[in-house]
Order: sequence, then C-alpha cells, then structure tokens
Amino acid sequence: GVPKLVTIDELAPDDIVITCSAIGAPSSTGWQMLPEDYIRSVQLLQENFDGKVVGSITPQNGCSSSINGWIASAALGTLVVDAVGDMRAHPTGKMGSLGLSGLSEYQTVQAAAGGNRAHGKYLEVVARGSVAATSNILRTVSVESGNFITCARHPIQASYVQKTAACGGISQAMRVGQAMLEAEARGSEAVIEAVLATAQAEVIGRGRVQVNQYVTQGAFDLGHCLVDCGKTTLKLHTMNEWMAVEDSDQNRLSTFPDVICVLDARTGLPCNVFQVLVDMEVVVIMVHKRHLTLTAGVLDPTVYPEVEAALNLSIADYALAK
Repeated sequence: GVPKLVTIDELAPDDIVITCSAIGAPSSTGWQMLPEDYIRSVQLLQENFDGKVVGSITPQNGCSSSINGWIASAALGTLVVDAVGDMRAHPTGKMGSLGLSGLSEYQTVQAAAGGNRAHGKYLEVVARGSVAATSNILRTVSVESGNFITCARHPIQASYVQKTAACGGISQAMRVGQAMLEAEARGSEAVIEAVLATAQAEVIGRGRVQVNQYVTQGAFDLGHCLVDCGKTTLKLHTMNEWMAVEDSDQNRLSTFPDVICVLDARTGLPCNVFQVLVDMEVVVIMVHKRHLTLTAGVLDPTVYPEVEAALNLSIADYALAK
C-alpha cells in the first residue's frame, strides 16, 4: 500500500485519531525496531479499543518521527493526518500528548511493540489508565526492550486534535525539506540558507564541537554539548533532544519549545545528539517559539517537572510565558 496524507478538515469531527510514536533513547545500541513493529502497535491498540481507528498523527517533528504513522497507513489503510503534537522533538511522551496528560478524566489506551529479538527482548504491552501513569509504564517497557520501542496511543476524536495540535505541521516540515533538497547542489551554505529562510530560523553560533557527552538513564539520553564559537562557547543541554542553549556567561539564548538544531557545516544537514562528534564544525540555529504553533501539550504545565528535574534547568518559565 501507499500512505495517504490528509488534512484534519477531511475527517469527520468524531473520527478517531491515534498518535503513533517511538519511545526510548536514540543513542542506545541494543535496540531493534522493525517496520512491522509500527504496524503491530497500531493493531494492538485497535484490538483493545472499542471504536474504529481512522487516522494517526505523530507527536512531534523529529529525526524520523515525522513519518511515524506512515508504515501503518500503507499496511492497514489508516490515514496520516497532517498534524503534529509538537512542531519540534521533545523527550517525553507526555509533551506530545495534546494536553491529555493534564486531563484527569481522560483514560487512554497505549500499546507498544518491539524489542531486540536476538536478546529475547521482544515485547507487546497494552496499558490502560491516565496518560501520565501509562506513559511511565511504557518508558519502563522501552528500557526492558533494549531502549527503543514503537507505540500507538491516545485514541481521541478528530475535533479534539483540530483544537489542540499543530495542524499542517507535517506539510511545514516537508517544505523545509524540499527547500534543502533544491539547495543541495549549490553546497552546504546554500542548504543552511534554505533552512534559515524557510523555517524562519536564526543562527545562534558557529564553531567546533569541544565536548559532546551524555549518559543513557531510564531510556533518556542526558548530557550536554560544548561548541567553541570563538568569542563564546555555547552549551547545549540535551535530554534526547537539544533542550536549551547557554553562552559562556550562562545567559540563556534559546529554550524549548524553540526549535534548536545543530547543522553539520560540511553538508548543511541536521544532526541529532549522538551524530555530533568532537571537532566537527557545526552551525547552531533556532526558531523562536513566536514562529511556531504551540500545541496543548507544550502549554501543559504538568509535563515540565520531570524534564526540569532531569536537566536541572528551568524550562517551564520560558515555555509557558506569554
């Protein structure tokens, strides 16, 4: 089959939409996720939900997560809805949950499938309950599977998605990607300029990576990256994703939910946390949150305490400020 991308307006208000995701620490080496795992997690949710799943969204635009539901769409005929739970990538499932994490009356179904077969770690798990409690369970399942697992979760009506998600977020990401492809033949600087222009981004700094260190704890990659930019050294705080940037004087230059991105100066292409190597020349860019559709999940104050505790940084003050 072929995945079908539709706008939220093409769905009936009461059509059921789910979120297709992956949970874990991307830098880990012991995980295994196969295409059929994305399909199986959707099947597990459908088998344990009293209603028909019509479409899916992704919780975030990230390294590969923008296409989370596409394999299941091709195999099962579910629609890919052009909406995202967050315009950028984030570390916890709660942050891409469209504000459902803060709704005590909402009871979800979360289904996970995947794991390293060779190590006997393949798992299938279905959890019912609050978003917060079931998300914590699936984070543990991810650890047991080898630190990365597929997930289908949060069946909800399309009318709720329309009010709380960033509708059109997939198309926006595709426009940035298309601009990069068109600039590629002109070299890395042209690619970088294409990103800046198309995404309304700005350069924070350019220099060489001095340090990029992180540890995997509880299916999170936690650490920091130092970039020597000459007049200052940028410190990028990481929790699976780039979450905040400070200069040498500890002035905060960018904070989630700004889009923070590290581009390889040789190619102009974005790097995730574990692709950044010492002595690599990089360009650190950001898209200010004023240029983004801030979703209900990003504006949910209940999602920030665990992230702030893990990073030992203030995030919510900026994220929730008007």
